[in-house]
Amino acid sequence: MDTFERIQKILGDNADYYLSHRSKKIGLDKLTKPGPSVIDNFRNSDRSTPVLKSLSQLYNNGRLKGSGYLSILPIDQGIEHSAAFSFYKNQDYFNPENIIKLALEGGCNAVASTKGVLALHSRKYADKIPFIVKINHNELLTYPNTYDQIKYSSVIEAWNMGATAIGATIYFGSEQSNRQIQEIAMAFEKAHELGMATILWCYTRNNQFKRDNTDYHTAADLTGQANHIGATIKADIIKQKLPTLNYSFRELNAGKYNDEMYDALGTEHPIDLCRWQVANCYMGQIGLINSGGASKGESDLKDAATAAIINKRAGGSGLIMGRKAFQKPLKDGIEVLNLVQDIYLEPKITIA
Repeated sequence: MDTFERIQKILGDNADYYLSHRSKKIGLDKLTKPGPSVIDNFRNSDRSTPVLKSLSQLYNNGRLKGSGYLSILPIDQGIEHSAAFSFYKNQDYFNPENIIKLALEGGCNAVASTKGVLALHSRKYADKIPFIVKINHNELLTYPNTYDQIKYSSVIEAWNMGATAIGATIYFGSEQSNRQIQEIAMAFEKAHELGMATILWCYTRNNQFKRDNTDYHTAADLTGQANHIGATIKADIIKQKLPTLNYSFRELNAGKYNDEMYDALGTEHPIDLCRWQVANCYMGQIGLINSGGASKGESDLKDAATAAIINKRAGGSGLIMGRKAFQKPLKDGIEVLNLVQDIYLEPKITIA
């Protein structure tokens, strides 16, 4: 059984729905598509030569090297979701070195984690796999939870440990979003000055984004605008959750919208919803990597494959997947990572 046949088998009855779809609202011809010359997206920009070198290191490592796609292992859940809850299923990952080993053995382009995790083994591994140091985090000890991203690391600290890039989160729509936007814009400016690449976790967060039992945090219009702001503050790569619905501006009576906008840009197909996100990343000139989501056990392979296919066929640049890989035995985690990478390497799976 070849790779494409295996992927079809994993998708089951949904294979044709995801693999045969054609996006007609935002045309393929309008996109800057991922490929071996991805760094050329920045050739005419103000990114310095050291920044281009850092981006090249990210895109030219691991099993996807030279493809224009990214497979990144992010494990910062020890802070974001609490260490005990994140690592009780596989206690090996309380040990930071095992996080880095999973990224290496799993063929990832890079590993993203906290300052503490990466700093503890930076001399041993920073030259073996690109480090992405996450400089801000939420914390879960404030009661009630405040859902604020605060700085845990300076940009200089990340640079001193040999990081290739910094990562940061902004909770767009939250009470503290204005401060976070300004804070991270300045951090990205400093990172570029030092020659590092920048990756933004573009998350939406506001209790008012839930209405009548519908959660609009993953709406294409809302997350798409978050992406556009992220590109504005010069994120080189955008991380975003996969969209699951649309029409948040209309239903919440927020933002700017009209029915013509929705009709012109999308449908309810998951690939078209994701294409909306890609369009807001300067039509693909800023790479969009989607989240792999939570681990659900037996469905992880199918869910990971589905996420990768949606992202790739929408014109995205890869998947950043953690919990589906580290909340299980090492062998099984590597299998999930490699399956995702196989999808990006499979020539029969094309941009829709």
